Amino acid sequence: MNRKLKLIWDFRGATSKKTAEHHCIHLKEFANIEKLHFYEINLSVISEMHTIAFIIVDEVDMKTYRDALKPHRGQLA
Repeated sequence: MNRKLKLIWDFRGATSKKTAEHHCIHLKEFANIEKLHFYEINLSVISEMHTIAFIIVDEVDMKTYRDALKPHRGQLA
């Protein structure tokens, strides 16, 4: 069974939510252009000054996403 990983980008500051929303657009574009599978692309507001954008992918695809998009961190999904 293949594990799912959540690749995360942190955005901070007063415009963090807008920046994360915009980053999600680029994540979707990248996945579509490269014809890569993903489960979910979304954002989570942690606080008024901290929002994360994330993509959930299969472990086998993680290196492709990681090397091209440089997430700040990752965790098991």
